[in-house]
Formats: sequence, structure tokens, C-alpha cells
Amino acid sequence: VSGKDLILHTIGDIGVDGALYRAMEFEGEVINSLPMSGRLTMCNMAIEAGGKNGIIVPDAITEAYVNGRAKRPYKFYTSDKDAVYADIREYDCSKIEPTVACPHLPSNTKQASELSSITIDQVVVGSCTNGRIEDLREAAEIIKGKKVNPNVRMIVIPATQQIYLQAVREGLAEIFVEAEAVFSTPTCGPCLGGHMGILAKGERALATTNRNFVGRMGDPGSEVYLSNPAVAAASAIKGRIALPEETI
Repeated sequence: VSGKDLILHTIGDIGVDGALYRAMEFEGEVINSLPMSGRLTMCNMAIEAGGKNGIIVPDAITEAYVNGRAKRPYKFYTSDKDAVYADIREYDCSKIEPTVACPHLPSNTKQASELSSITIDQVVVGSCTNGRIEDLREAAEIIKGKKVNPNVRMIVIPATQQIYLQAVREGLAEIFVEAEAVFSTPTCGPCLGGHMGILAKGERALATTNRNFVGRMGDPGSEVYLSNPAVAAASAIKGRIALPEETI
């Protein structure tokens, strides 16, 4: 279970307009333990609940991340102690399982374990939502030494040139290529129906992207499911929506 599952679970609860024009603030023990990659995924998808932005109280993990990247002095901010919230939701994260958003809304969520009968034609790992190096490592760990199902196209898209180079240096690109996946340069690609993985009528994709509206990744007659990178990689192997443990 990752930041992607936490945010999909949240959107599944409050709906695509549950945070309309509001800031979504995430906090708690699980959030405090999340790496920056998971936090960025959650904040990235706040807009899928209608939110204006997503925020997390900065801490040592934040500072370590910013220190290596900031090019000018910065200052951390936190919410006022007496801040009034429009709505507060609490979740027992120990009960959250790998989550998938089904067509055609990010709020149409189900547990991945309920969707094992859903076959797929394409898997996309990457994008601004889940294209960080941690996401690629997660997918590579699942697919290393295995092959993409012959009925599936798998496209891996690093979020930035820096991540692309790091994936090459770490041998992740080689793992994906040897598994017969396509390892792309950074691009939005099929996420917005642009290029390189456009779905045909009747095709179905599982993607780590952020939106699955009608026609989002191609033909209006296609379907897009959303998941975390581990579920996506496992599904690429199985040719259907699958959990990582099914590939062991």
C-alpha cells in the first residue's frame, strides 16, 4: 500500500468534488512515515477531488528533499494551530488495501483483489503522478526476471530527465527492456491521449496516471483503470489486474 492507494481511497470516499476549491491537508502517523514520492503522489491527485492544492506539514523528510534541490532560500509553513477545517476525515490505514480506480472516474474505486477478472491490453507506469525513481524501482522489483504478458503493451515513462538518467544508471531501464516493456524518455505521452500508447476502441489500460475520464487515453470506447506501480507491474505480467504477490 502506497501514497497512491491512500489518495485513491480518499477520493473514493469524498468523491471528485469532495474538496472543491479547497486545500486538502494530509496528516497522521502514516503520512509522517511516507517518503516524499508518496507524499507528492497524494498532493498531485488532490485536484482529482476538486481540490485547489494538496499540502503536508513539512518535516525532516521534506527538508532533506528540499535541501538537495532548492536554488534559493526557502521557508517552511504550517497551518495555524487554531485553523478551522471545512471537513475532517480519519482513516484506519491498516484496513486500506491496494486500490484501483475503475472507469470513468478516480472516485470509482475498488480493492485490486476484487478485479482479478479484468483483462488489460496496456500498462503505463510513470507520469507526474507515479514517475519518480521510487515508483520505477517498485515496478522493476516486481518485473525483474519476468516477461510482460504477450497480450499486453507495457510503457514505462520516467517523470524527468534526471529520473530517466538515474533509472539507466541503476539498471532499471535494462530490467524493463529485458522484460519486453518500452522504456520511454519523459513525456505526458498517453496519459492525456497525446501519443505513444493511445488506446483503440474497446482497449483497456491499467495506468499509474491520475485521471481515467472517458477518452482520456484515446478512443472514447476505451477504458482506463488507475493503480499504484506495484499492481501495474504485476498486472503487466499476468495480463489482468493482479496483486504483486501473485507474481512470486
